[in-house]
Amino acid sequence: MRELTFIDALLGPPLPDGEAESSQDAEALDAYSRTVSAVAEGLAPSVANLRVSRRTRGGRFVDGGGSGVVITPDGFMLTSAHVVDGVRRMIHASFVDGREHSAEVVGADPLSDLAVLRAHADDLVPAGLGDADRLRVGQLVVAIGNPYGFTSSVTAGVVSALGRSLPTRVGRVVDNVIQTDAALNPGNSGGALAEGRGRIVGINTAVAGIGLGLAVPINDATRRIIGALMRDGRFRRSYVGIAGGPRPLPPRVAARLGRRTGVEVVEVVDASPAARAGLRAEDLVVALGGAPVTGVGDLQRLMTEDLIGTTVDVAVVREGRELTLRLVPEELVV
Repeated sequence: MRELTFIDALLGPPLPDGEAESSQDAEALDAYSRTVSAVAEGLAPSVANLRVSRRTRGGRFVDGGGSGVVITPDGFMLTSAHVVDGVRRMIHASFVDGREHSAEVVGADPLSDLAVLRAHADDLVPAGLGDADRLRVGQLVVAIGNPYGFTSSVTAGVVSALGRSLPTRVGRVVDNVIQTDAALNPGNSGGALAEGRGRIVGINTAVAGIGLGLAVPINDATRRIIGALMRDGRFRRSYVGIAGGPRPLPPRVAARLGRRTGVEVVEVVDASPAARAGLRAEDLVVALGGAPVTGVGDLQRLMTEDLIGTTVDVAVVREGRELTLRLVPEELVV
């Protein structure tokens, strides 16, 4: 038997041949690496580094940055609304192949933290859009962006949670936000969050803590917003004028409706559609236009352009009694 050296003592006894690494583990690691590499290679040409200048209240221009994702060959790009908030000069978009194009804001929706840009180019490589509603907790995701100006940085992780809420700078909550442990840093905002097939399922928007990143989902609801921004430069919403939160329904009402919560009205804005309809503080809203309301997110989703100027029924529970009020939503002005 050979004498153990100092190095042997540190490393421990050698493992028998064939047991140093499990072939199954190696294959799984190789498959993971191949997936991340393929997504990164496929999306790198579609993710831009954005350099922006915004005017401060004092009249100075301050430089900033973020990321953008190309969605059409002729220059339409997605980014976060807060990345381009206050921009008064041309945006510069640079790509991994060294090309640089000027771009301008087509439209921004602060309430979803999404914005559409148009780069002055017609030969860009678009990314494919996926469906965040198909995501599952634990699923592999890859984030590509430009943290701290480092172009096309790639991180990978999993979907940590779904259905998170993100307060925006204008006071509205973006619902169904994706939480991931893929490392995000300043400059990742507006970049791509992709699933294993390379489809974009989210636009990275915030860093909430170490190992906790948030992304606005790409789904049917946000596709409508993106389409409206591309077409009209804005996304119209209706407005009723209440502030509230979820509250359990009385047992009798919950049993009849088959759901346990509604939205309690905490405040009614003066001269708002809700005030004119007779809504009061402590009312429990359980339906709007026949659609069930179980939380604030339901109300927000129902506040579409279609309701502006139309009369809709609002079902509420007041002091234990169920009643229906008539309400005419107005257009929300941000």
